Amino acid sequence: MDRLTRIFRLHQLLATHRYPVSRARLEQELECSRATLTRILAEMRDLLGAPIAHDAEHGGYRYTQTSFELPGLWFTPSELYALLAAQKLLEEAQPGLLDLAPLRQRIEKLLRGAHRSQEELTRRVRVLRAAARQPDTRIFQALADATARRQRVHIRYLGRERGSETERDLSPQRLIHYRDNWYLDAWCHLREELRSFALERVLTAKSLETAARELADAELDAHFKQSYGIFSGAPTHTATLRFSPQRARWVAEESWHSAQQGEWLGDGRYELAVPYSDPRELLLDILKYGPDVEVLAPDELRRAVVERLQAALGQY
Repeated sequence: MDRLTRIFRLHQLLATHRYPVSRARLEQELECSRATLTRILAEMRDLLGAPIAHDAEHGGYRYTQTSFELPGLWFTPSELYALLAAQKLLEEAQPGLLDLAPLRQRIEKLLRGAHRSQEELTRRVRVLRAAARQPDTRIFQALADATARRQRVHIRYLGRERGSETERDLSPQRLIHYRDNWYLDAWCHLREELRSFALERVLTAKSLETAARELADAELDAHFKQSYGIFSGAPTHTATLRFSPQRARWVAEESWHSAQQGEWLGDGRYELAVPYSDPRELLLDILKYGPDVEVLAPDELRRAVVERLQAALGQY
């Protein structure tokens, strides 16, 4: 146990006990010698202003103020390393999107008293991106700011499917990071409905003085979370998929949908039932498993998979 962890643990022990804690108990909890405990007690009194008093009658130590808290924002080394790893994850997942250098510098400064190396951790954390589309940093920051401030935003948006540009006012509700890409769930005042917008397709974004329309979390969840993948709306179909024994061991541990149902078959195969409304994303996920999956239902989804496979075979 390093120095910072011992200080934090000592504070927890003294702050949560109404009666003095014995020296023997403190040495045991902090995994340290008598001399080390004496040094930590002195550091907390002299450097952190901790109101620690020795109770000769009970042979222990206690706080003379019940409301004392360690000064500043306090983290244990393990929490700081978790923050450092999270910072590394964000930095590599979307490089340049957020200015995380000040956060990293503060964490590294707090860790200098520990015996472990923050450089070693950041060197050994690696993030692999797959099919990520990079949004404009200024667009991301403008939309994040409008979302946090609960303000409407005016955007120019280039739709991917039709390739047409539109201007519209949005009431941003949530920023979504899904499959290595960013989306904005928002109330669209042009269409008068909830929509999802891919951030990399937003050409310009400007915050407005008008307050955003507020929608309840339950309404947002019902619209965006019930269907499959990024597509919104209430599910209208349920796909039944049967996976080969070789692939079943992976699929059985995967989460495709919050309301999915799975069943192991006697021969080692695995059946998965997934609700969906728009089949486009589901089709892509099915096709990547090739011969290791069969669509049992519904018939229109099965036919769509057959057509895609035949079209692919026609290329060869």
